[in-house]
Amino acid sequence: MPPFETVAAYAPAGVGMLAVGIVSEVFGPHGAALPGFDFALCTDRPGEVAADCGVPLSVRHGVDRLAEADLVIALPGAGFRTPPAPPVLDALRTAHARGAVVAAHCVGTFALAAAGLLDQRRATTHWRFAELLAGRFPEVTVEADALYIDEGSIVTGAGAAAGFDLCLHLLRREYGAAQANAIARDMVLPAHRDGGQAQYLATPVPEDGDDVRLAEVLAWARENLHEPQSVAELAHRAMLSKRTFARRFTAATGTTPHAWLRHLRLSRAEELLETTDLAIEEIARQVGYGSAAVLRDQFVRRRGVPPRSYRQAFTTAPR
Repeated sequence: MPPFETVAAYAPAGVGMLAVGIVSEVFGPHGAALPGFDFALCTDRPGEVAADCGVPLSVRHGVDRLAEADLVIALPGAGFRTPPAPPVLDALRTAHARGAVVAAHCVGTFALAAAGLLDQRRATTHWRFAELLAGRFPEVTVEADALYIDEGSIVTGAGAAAGFDLCLHLLRREYGAAQANAIARDMVLPAHRDGGQAQYLATPVPEDGDDVRLAEVLAWARENLHEPQSVAELAHRAMLSKRTFARRFTAATGTTPHAWLRHLRLSRAEELLETTDLAIEEIARQVGYGSAAVLRDQFVRRRGVPPRSYRQAFTTAPR
């Protein structure tokens, strides 16, 4: 199937304003150079819908738009403990049966579970409500630590701002890293966050200037991927011991320095494969791998296909 073009987000009563802002911003206009989407906010009965902060939203579209869209997103709402009305559940099932991608984040995941779309699948939600989701829907395998889980036609995300992670993942999956990165830059967001929800449960308050130095080192690393970067060198730049650097790095990013660098290198390689005609050997050099063979090994291991196949997919797929 071609990448999604029409996007419909279901807004229940008490819908989270942050969630509305996320989908409206990600799938709203970003200029002629970036993909445009036919985006609609939908609800059970078109008209005023109360948001979680008490501000009324004017929603013009009903659930018929859910059944027609290429991408359907169930937004979180304050009344998530009560299943949506039957017409909403029917629209979600119809969209999925037709081949649409159906997604939700935070407690919006409960709507997908109520529609039976998560049965025999893995899913995530806000960590605070993971146990409740698992208890109510025992056919669902709930993974409380994930930022998002991609099950192909069903994608679920964690709480609050993890909606950005889910939406950017969908863009990256359907339109490629270059487009997702461009939209993330437009919103001044990281294109991808490593780690899971666990890193956000208790974040210590910075005690000194080490965190500023760490941020500077991370920025330097992003701009110099072509250079060999050992943990010892990064720690030296941060004026920290290797052990302290690794501990602070994991606390700040939710992953290890090696995994973070690997992700950056592969993401940059994806972007170069999509947007340039550079030889694989040159791409390997620019992202810090010693040879095309090393890049290929990492790409196959982490992305499931060799670089040439990845490039071909994004140069022949319809847009």
